Amino acid sequence: MNTIYDACMRDAEACVEGGLHGLVIENHGDIPFSKPDDIGPETTGFMSVVTDRIARAVGIPLGINVLANAPIPAFAIAMAGGAKFIRVNQWANAYVANEGFMEGRAAEAMRYRSMLRAEHIKVFADSHVKHGSHAIVADRTIEELTRDLAFFDADGVIATGQRTGNAATIEEIEEIGSATHLPLLVGSGVNRDNIVEILSRTNGVIVASSLKQGGVWWNPVDVERVKAFRAAAEPGLEH
Repeated sequence: MNTIYDACMRDAEACVEGGLHGLVIENHGDIPFSKPDDIGPETTGFMSVVTDRIARAVGIPLGINVLANAPIPAFAIAMAGGAKFIRVNQWANAYVANEGFMEGRAAEAMRYRSMLRAEHIKVFADSHVKHGSHAIVADRTIEELTRDLAFFDADGVIATGQRTGNAATIEEIEEIGSATHLPLLVGSGVNRDNIVEILSRTNGVIVASSLKQGGVWWNPVDVERVKAFRAAAEPGLEH
């Protein structure tokens, strides 16, 4: 386990050295991802320890994403480790994911957050989430699906592409943004080439693959890539 802890700390430190404003801690290495009810307590235990260690070391806001689509463990980890928000891929409605049928879990998750007295932990929810088919809700527009996130008390909305590292189109970003008063982020496919255009239409981004060695998501974070990305983003941050 120390090998994994050390790798997490090196990635976190590289992101902070490169100038990022916050970090998301995510179990993206747990492939194939389990459905929420199949995620064991070991995942919550491990991620809580990682979160606490990183929180003590870096001094910037942290978020939690437990794959796949597990807001209840995410709230527990965030509360135990001092994170400020969670990311949830399917907060409302339903879709067919790589893992199978995936339902929004807002109702049980919000009641669990209340039980933890964790109302200070915010929810960032994906709209039209990647890695899946939305045929179940195809009779409803992306705008309607986005409004459902606010109706179910999400605090921010995330636009994504079709899969990890795939960029959301400007058209979809604008479509989602026009449907909500909530802060809008892009959570996939952000890189040095598109960051300024994306920031001109959003409140922030979640970026991973393009900051890794060789631009490959499973590699360690490359601090020089982080610095280059941060420099490229500077004109957009002024917006």
